[in-house]
Amino acid sequence: MDEKEVNFLPKPKMPQVGCFRAICDRIPARVVLYFLSWSGFLVSFVMRNDINFALVAMVQDPSSNTTGSDHCSTSSLIVSGTQDNFTSLLNVTLDEESVDAGLLDGEIKFDWDSTVQAVIKSSFYWCYVLSQVVGGVATQYFGTKNVFGWSQFLTAACSLLIPAASDAHYGAVILLRSVQGFASGLTWPAMYAIVGYWIPPVERSRFMSSFQGFSIGIGLTYPLCGFIIAHFGWRQVFYTTGTIGMVWCVFWYLLAYNTPQEHPRITAEELEYIELNVSEDIKNGQGMRVPWRRIFTSLPVWAIGLTTFGRIWVHYTFIMSGPEYMQKIFCFDIQQNGLLSGAPFLCSYLSSVLFCYVADLLMDHKTLTLTNVRKLFTALSQIVPGVLVLLVGYLGYQIVTVLVLWFVAVTFITASYAGAMANIVDIAPNLAGPVLAFAQTIHMTASFLQPLVTGFMVTDSQNITQWLHVFGVSSVVAISTYVIYQVFGTAEIQSWNYPVADPEVTSSDDSAVIANQPMIKVEPGLKFDDDDDEDD
Repeated sequence: MDEKEVNFLPKPKMPQVGCFRAICDRIPARVVLYFLSWSGFLVSFVMRNDINFALVAMVQDPSSNTTGSDHCSTSSLIVSGTQDNFTSLLNVTLDEESVDAGLLDGEIKFDWDSTVQAVIKSSFYWCYVLSQVVGGVATQYFGTKNVFGWSQFLTAACSLLIPAASDAHYGAVILLRSVQGFASGLTWPAMYAIVGYWIPPVERSRFMSSFQGFSIGIGLTYPLCGFIIAHFGWRQVFYTTGTIGMVWCVFWYLLAYNTPQEHPRITAEELEYIELNVSEDIKNGQGMRVPWRRIFTSLPVWAIGLTTFGRIWVHYTFIMSGPEYMQKIFCFDIQQNGLLSGAPFLCSYLSSVLFCYVADLLMDHKTLTLTNVRKLFTALSQIVPGVLVLLVGYLGYQIVTVLVLWFVAVTFITASYAGAMANIVDIAPNLAGPVLAFAQTIHMTASFLQPLVTGFMVTDSQNITQWLHVFGVSSVVAISTYVIYQVFGTAEIQSWNYPVADPEVTSSDDSAVIANQPMIKVEPGLKFDDDDDEDD
């Protein structure tokens, strides 16, 4: 096409600007959206998880006595007999002083017991769960750009206030974390809602890997926090993460758009490609009323919500309990703890890209049906980590083997984004935001139940037998919930996805209603037609 037809903004007169514009036009808008999504989840999880690690430095350790010293001395003997090379490589000093190494002199530490710490960790997820449906509804009315952007801004503002709140009372910290949880709960439904409008089915699994930016966020949070705490103190952790969140919001508002049609810089070729490969039903579904009753009673939706409950449980065993386990059982100092707690999540982003790429290949070559692809990768994301987390508990002080299994388990968890998590867009591309909101209301309850159950089970954090019970429960939950998805999971678009002439979903514009729309089976790379030719 003629270049005049593809540019909606006036041509800049300066050649340097024109050259810059030409370079920008070569970057597909979908690629920009991918990196906005990737970086958005990265920043969101940095702000979400900073306190999980900072608490190690914020709280006075009640075990800083002879008993604690004896434990680390005993651990040193156990480890030195079998893992000399590994501990030498990490320069691990297994004594009480190394646990507190790097903490600044005069740093205020709070006398918060294990119950208060468990409540602080879980408070984020109380309102996080409650805000899921709010996020789905808000996205339908206000669009992803507003909902995602404002949720990130509010989360960042709360991060900046946490140091002052800590000085006032731990109740103030719980309040701020609850506000952060409500705001962050809006992000997932908002981002899922935009996928159906921007991403053709054949690219969907690959785009879903952008959501794994959260793995990079988790992976960066722990070593970053360890470094900041060691050199600047725990307060700077929250000032740093909050500032990063604020800066990200600026880029989001400059570059993000709800639909391709709204984008002022998208090329005509890319817009045409998206419109030809994204179903007309999806575009007609924008702003449609949400059939909540049909969603609440849908077995495929419940299957997704319940199976991902198990994945979240085992995932948060590593995320929330990992730093404490590394410190109390292996006696790593603050910076080594940060590195070893975060490194598996850095690797898991690469694995998520690989899993999603393989899933798209399997669909593109029709090696497996879309439903079987989703079930295969869901199984990899739950059964493999479920077995490995149990082995971690039984292996005790065998540091090298435990860390290898830890890495592999976290890596396989990311397969869910080519499995059950991508399945949400498969079954309801028009209503991905609301469906995700309902599914997350189910599965994110694991995010606050897991730390509460751990706090109840682990009364002595240096007792490795109690940690074995924690890992055993995680294993059972992860594997058993997968069975539900194997039985009831499907990738077929549900009939309630369409803006049909139903009292619950009828819009005011009857001319836009597609009456009696049959259910269509999704095949990768196909657009929705009136003629359903499965062999095409």
